[in-house]
Amino acid sequence: MIGLWDTTGNEVVKALATERRSAGGVASGMALTLIVVVDEKRVREAEAAATIAASMHPCRLLIVVRADVERPSNRLDAEVVVGGRLGPCEAVVMRMYGRLALHAESVVMPLLVPDVPVVTWWHGEPPERIANDFLGVVADRRITDVSQTADPVAALRQRAKDYAPGDTDLAWTRITPWRTLVASAFDTTEERVVGATIEASDHDPTAALMSGWLASRLDIKPRWEQDDKYRIMHSVCLVAANNDQLQLTREQDTATFTRTNQQERHMPLVRRPLGEELAEELRRLDPDQVYAAALGAMSGETGLDTRPAHRVHVWKDPVTAGQAPGLGPGIVGGGPPTQPEDMPPRTGDRVIHPASAGAGTAQGSAPTTPSPAEGTHR
Repeated sequence: MIGLWDTTGNEVVKALATERRSAGGVASGMALTLIVVVDEKRVREAEAAATIAASMHPCRLLIVVRADVERPSNRLDAEVVVGGRLGPCEAVVMRMYGRLALHAESVVMPLLVPDVPVVTWWHGEPPERIANDFLGVVADRRITDVSQTADPVAALRQRAKDYAPGDTDLAWTRITPWRTLVASAFDTTEERVVGATIEASDHDPTAALMSGWLASRLDIKPRWEQDDKYRIMHSVCLVAANNDQLQLTREQDTATFTRTNQQERHMPLVRRPLGEELAEELRRLDPDQVYAAALGAMSGETGLDTRPAHRVHVWKDPVTAGQAPGLGPGIVGGGPPTQPEDMPPRTGDRVIHPASAGAGTAQGSAPTTPSPAEGTHR
């Protein structure tokens, strides 16, 4: 491991090259670049999850920790690890302070592996508009986790409003075992399903997506029985046209499957570690059309899979945009947005295309913020 304190982007690139030469064949054949955006208090969680994912998908891991954006001076600290404590991957953990934290791409862009997909994962409250975070704009796949927000279901609706093909959320990943068991119930019947009931907390995003999935696949309107005594989704009950009922009920790590005129069956339904959920999302790097359909059905948004796959970066300065101290989702995560989506950029905002952004900023210093007279440019 190489530790670099109060360094520059160029020094990080050189240190990574040095570590790669020292490691020899430990890290080769990178399948993707995984960018992780995380707060300091959750760095260890993110590292543990990324290590599990990297063991299944060889990657270059770039962990970005943004901190103290109001600090008067910029600072970059970095750790470079190849084939060490973070598993069989090339890893760079970067802690950015001051204005540099708002321009993380100036350090990250030169570290991307050429000619492989880029995946960005926010381990924390996701940005309200991904277009405001350049690290999301440059990614082919974007992974959020609405369970990290104060109101996960409302955050899921916002993900639908801001959706572009390539987006996904770990709430969707967490119902993969549920969807597998529900789908297997139709292996022995051809009866049409005419109704469904989901029992879960009213703040459970997995229940919201399960409802959307059933609605989009079966052309029904599931009923959501909201009960706060369950922390996670408790049961799914389907009603067939012949009045047969199929119910899947979760108790701890076991699912009980009951069906009219049949004996109960017990099957494992274990909640997986975060790293395994992340690894599942890294298996596919193309847009998830089934997720888009489920998200659209639960939120009422239409045409999600026909939206443009590439976003245009909209830079927001927390000072010129009138943002309160700290970072809000109008920038990289936090409070309410500072500008409606359907309004043109205002003075102090910059609209940047990914192809032309980040040039000449590899030194790890924050680019100059435009003056109000500059307005917007491409």
